[in-house]
Parts: sequence; C-alpha cells; structure tokens
Amino acid sequence: MTFGIDRLLADADLRAALKGRRVALVAHPASVTRDLTHSLDALAACPEITLSAAFGPQHGMRGDKQDNMMESPDFNDPVHGVPVFSLYGEVRRPTGQMMSTFDVVLIDLQDLGCRIYTFVTTLLYMLEAAAEHGKEVWVLDRPNPAGRPIEGLTLRPGWESFVGAGPMPMRHGLTLGEMGQWFISHYKLDVAYRVVTMDGWKPDEAPGYGWPVGERTWVNPSPNAPNLWMARAYAGTVMVEGVTLSEGRGTTRPLELFGAPDIDARAVIAEMRTFAPDWVKGCLLRDCWFEPTFHKHVGKLCSGVQIHTEDPAFYDHEAFKPWRLQALGFKAIRRLYPDYTLWRDFAYEYEHGKLAIDVINGGPLLREWVDNPDATPADLDAITVPDEQAWLEARKPFLLY
Repeated sequence: MTFGIDRLLADADLRAALKGRRVALVAHPASVTRDLTHSLDALAACPEITLSAAFGPQHGMRGDKQDNMMESPDFNDPVHGVPVFSLYGEVRRPTGQMMSTFDVVLIDLQDLGCRIYTFVTTLLYMLEAAAEHGKEVWVLDRPNPAGRPIEGLTLRPGWESFVGAGPMPMRHGLTLGEMGQWFISHYKLDVAYRVVTMDGWKPDEAPGYGWPVGERTWVNPSPNAPNLWMARAYAGTVMVEGVTLSEGRGTTRPLELFGAPDIDARAVIAEMRTFAPDWVKGCLLRDCWFEPTFHKHVGKLCSGVQIHTEDPAFYDHEAFKPWRLQALGFKAIRRLYPDYTLWRDFAYEYEHGKLAIDVINGGPLLREWVDNPDATPADLDAITVPDEQAWLEARKPFLLY
C-alpha cells in the first residue's frame, strides 16, 4: 500500500499545485517515506517545492521528549535552514507569526486512532488557524493502526482540552485525513483543505486490521508508542496515566500493561474474568512483574497485567475492547481493594482543578462507574453504547476508504 507522502512524491500532478508557494510541514519521527527517508528531507529534495517552515507536535519534531508536559523549543533545522516551530512549547496553537511563514501546510503525522493522542488536537488547532489566516491545509494521510472499531464515551460539553478536541469517543476509527473533514464540518470552518489519500489501505483485513503488517516499517510516533500492540491497547491503557498505577513507562512495553507494588495481578485478572467475561475477549491477559526505571513506582517491583494482542490465533479485532478492558481492570482493583488510592490528582495536560481520569475520558462518568459498588457492566454499556452508535453514524460522511 502507499501512504500519502509517497503518493505526493510520486505524482508530479499533485506536486504541481504546490509550485511557487511557500510550503510548511507538520511532522515527527514517524513522518517517513517507504524507504524511511524523513518527509522533511524528501520534500526538500523536490525542486518544485519551496520549504519555508516546519512544525513539531507533542514530543517534538525529533521525538525526544519522553513524558507529557515536557515542552519542546523552537529551533532552526541545521540541514535545510528552515525554522522549526514547536506546537508543544510556549504555545500549542500556531501564532500569527508562525502562520505568516507559509502558504500551504502539509500535515504528515502518524496517529494512533485515539481521541486523547494529541496529534488530533494539533490538527484541529492548525485548521482553525488556517481558517483565520487564509492558509491551505493538506493532510498526507496515514493508516489508523487501531482500525475502524469505535469504543468509549463521547467527550461531554465543557470537557474540551488538549486531549479532547471534540465530541468523539475515545477510539474514533478515523484516519487523520478523515478527522480533518469531520473537524471542518463540526466546527464549520471555512478553510481550503485537501487529503492526499492512501492507496490500498484495508483496515478490515488480517493480520494488521489497520496497520500494513509486513509492508511498512513501524517508527515510533511518540517515545512510548513502540509497536502495533501498544496502538491496539492504547485506547484503554492511556487511562492509566490518570491513576496511581504504572502504565509501564520506564519498561520496554509501555502502555501494554498496568500494575503497582501493592496489588496482586493474578487476583485482578481473576476478578476481571468473573465480573465481565465478555470484556476480556479478543486478547490474552498475563500476570507479570516489572520494575520501572523511571516514572511512577520507579525502582519498585510491580505486580502487573500485560495485554497481549500479538498472536493472531488469540487476537480478535472485533471482540477486543481495550477501553472496556482497562475500565474493568480499575473496577477489579476497586472491588478487591475498596480503599485503594486509585485516582491521581495532578495537573494533566495543562488542565487544573479536574481529576486527570476525568480529563482523559472527557467527563466523570467512567470514574463514577468504577467507584459505584453497585454498578454493573450493563450500567457502563447503557451509557456508552448509545455514544458509540451515534458516532458510527456521524462519521459515515467523512470516510475515505
């Protein structure tokens, strides 16, 4: 299959629309061509393209910033001599001065298909700025490695944030190019917009169900996104950022596991299987031990649960529900240890005065379900399934594949 960047580089007619215009690029380490040339280098090599600026999202253009709320500075690219502006530094929205440096911006970001992954919000902020300043936006489309499934509660009004760009569920099932179309419609943006689509993306086909396994190399779009298996689990495990458990940062399998020194992972898994057996389908759960080298519980032996989706004999793409699975993990801990200090109280992605778990979920409903001793799996489904069904219909007009 062919990604948007490779189509643009191969098609002179596509590039002709950029001739004589100042072109900027929004990119990160995973913004590479089929032969792993970075998109900035590949575009700079095209004589008809005049690169005038570049932008880096969260974790930086170079992907060097490990954790959340670690800001990147602006810098000048030492090879191509263009300014590289940080959209996760002093600002998260591009300024008027930044917007004055180009006529067309190409957005070439590998997304993970999850509302909370901030590249989605960076796309929205760039679209809004482009509408204000009369600039054109192109998305060079890439696969959604989590595929088409939808899962999770819709973000509630008033809970918009840098990890909540709009009323969509946690697992949205769109590519970044499709998401741009939805943003323009939903927010009624008057902006020139174009998607350079992929050729041959087949999100319903094994073994990748979204990612072209065996066809394209995985490059980390952020430091803790090391593989497809993390991308599959991420719509659930990202919630662990809002709790006192470790999500595996400081290990070699971040965001594929969760645990802490003071829980019994075997007991947690057993309780998960008893309380909501349908929510553990589609994957394998394994109790494990790990010792984070940094971040939460650094240097402490943790009893953990690892979520395995690697083996095609056990992975069921339709049955696997990572958001429900992780919610179930929290519920099991609450049932086993009723007084466990689960919810982490700190400023999360620049949101103050709100619990991180609520910012992550776009409202308090998930936390309230976990904390309610009488709440059942059917109770969570009762408030979540209508959101999922509504999004299934809402996204239909914007699907490109």
